[in-house]
Amino acid sequence: MNVLLTGANGFLGNACLRKIINSGSSPTVILRNSSAFIESLNINIIKVDTFDFKNFLSINFSNIDCVIHIAAIAHTTSTCLQKYRDFNTKTSIDLAALASVAGVKRFVFISSIGVNGISNSQAFTVTDKPSPVEHYAVSKLEAEIGLTKIASESGMELVIIRPPLVYGPGAPGNFGKLARLAKKNLPLPLGAINNKRSLVALDNLVDLIITCIDHPKAANQTFLVSDDHDVSTTELLQMMTRAAGKTPRLLPVPESWLKFAGKLLGKQAVVDRLCGNLQVDITHTKETLNWIPPISMEEGIRRCFVKEDLC
Repeated sequence: MNVLLTGANGFLGNACLRKIINSGSSPTVILRNSSAFIESLNINIIKVDTFDFKNFLSINFSNIDCVIHIAAIAHTTSTCLQKYRDFNTKTSIDLAALASVAGVKRFVFISSIGVNGISNSQAFTVTDKPSPVEHYAVSKLEAEIGLTKIASESGMELVIIRPPLVYGPGAPGNFGKLARLAKKNLPLPLGAINNKRSLVALDNLVDLIITCIDHPKAANQTFLVSDDHDVSTTELLQMMTRAAGKTPRLLPVPESWLKFAGKLLGKQAVVDRLCGNLQVDITHTKETLNWIPPISMEEGIRRCFVKEDLC
């Protein structure tokens, strides 16, 4: 199976690239800026100045069986929805349109659980009506809609994967911040949070992506993914602190106090994420693909702290 991969410089894309190579395949990667590691590999590298339709025209899809599209803008200083649409939506649709015309069999799109929403009182399922709140998730949903239209009109198979927070060695974003706090082991007022959140270990997400490259039952499906083990913020921090070789020092401050402090300090959104629920039901994924997460959350957390400063 010949694979074309985008986002190979990123946290998830680089892990996918390594997994594909270790399986004995030689993928093609599209890059704006290639790293020394990627340039050292015996793979086909397509360098482009920008991710847009004009540059995609130079791509030879003739020997490509599957496109894995991971590249996206997740964080930007701009508050304009159009900035997210220009890359996450338009780029995805342009790439898929050209791939479908060239006869590519399957397009695997990495979306976001944010398409379902940012919190819940009952676990999200694949059949729930989308309810994106943030610009990033809106742009991902619009990409899903455009890709679905292309797939239905061309016959190219589409696979959509919606992960929650992805963690692993070197994880960026909120998990990376929590990892640094766990290493410092400062007393934190987060010892009495009773929420439930789904996360997915990098190795588990990569395994699902690789499974979806050629699994016959993955065609034209949307999959939610997680470690299948939900934890509270308190439990997560305890696991991370112990994995870092420390004894947790979490103060049992009531959630109501945290939320009040968040309002006073203008950090309500941060507190809401720390205290809110976001659970994912992956029953459809497990049953359709006969798939289970290959590593436990405990193992996934442990791998983040095997070497100093990986997270």
